[in-house]
Formats: sequence, C-alpha cells, structure tokens
Amino acid sequence: MDASEAYRLLVADVYELAATSRRTSEHIARELGQTVARWHVLSVLSERPLTVAAAARRLGLARQSVHRVARELLDDGLVGAEPNPDHKRAPLLGLTAEGRRVLEDLVRRADEDRARRLARAGVTAQDLAGARHTVRAVLAALESD
Repeated sequence: MDASEAYRLLVADVYELAATSRRTSEHIARELGQTVARWHVLSVLSERPLTVAAAARRLGLARQSVHRVARELLDDGLVGAEPNPDHKRAPLLGLTAEGRRVLEDLVRRADEDRARRLARAGVTAQDLAGARHTVRAVLAALESD
C-alpha cells in the first residue's frame, strides 16, 4: 500500500469515527433531554459569554441555526442573556447554574461511556495520543501550502 492509499483509508476511518462518535453523543444527549446541537452551544458558551454570531463562528455554523438553539436554551433557563457593551442589539449569552450542571452531566456521561468502550477495545491514552499526533502531522502537511 502506498502513502496515497493509506491516506485515503485514514480519512475514511476518521469520517466513520466522527459519525459513530456523534451517534453515541446523540444517545447520551437524548438521555438528558438534550440534543448534540444544544450540547455544542452549551460547550462553546462555557468558557465565557458570547454573542450568537461569535458562538456560530466558533462552531463553524450559520448564525441562524445557532440563534434557534440559543433561543431554546434561553427559554429552558440553561442560558442567560446579559447586555453587551459593544453591541446593544446582540446580547452576550452565558450558562446559568442549571446550564453548567447539564453540561457537566453530559461531559461526565460521555467520558464514562468513552472510557468503557476504549477499555473494552484495549485502546490506551498513549494509543490515542499517537493517533492524534499522526492526524495533526497530516493536517499540518495539508495546510502548509
């Protein structure tokens, strides 16, 4: 097998890994009455309050889709809005105490689930670090031009 074929197979495996990981995340989110989209928005708002537009940029999504999810999170009390000194019509959104609790529960359940699955497969943290190193090196090579 040459490097080009090995690369194509790696990319196919990465796509499959991402899809499978998303499905397991959807299952975990559903158990807590959430969606992966809501989980992503909660995660991006966990570092600091952001506008919808800034959250959308961080997630690489359309502002409108993040706005819809943010509205749901606001309505459910998981996110709060505060005035934005830089823009009167674009409030800063941040997690409420309940939003932080839900996010922590999502992350804890996901970590436990992944740890069980990885242990069952015999995959160690060192294995994952090596795989990540390879993927990052390939990314750097592709972005170098």
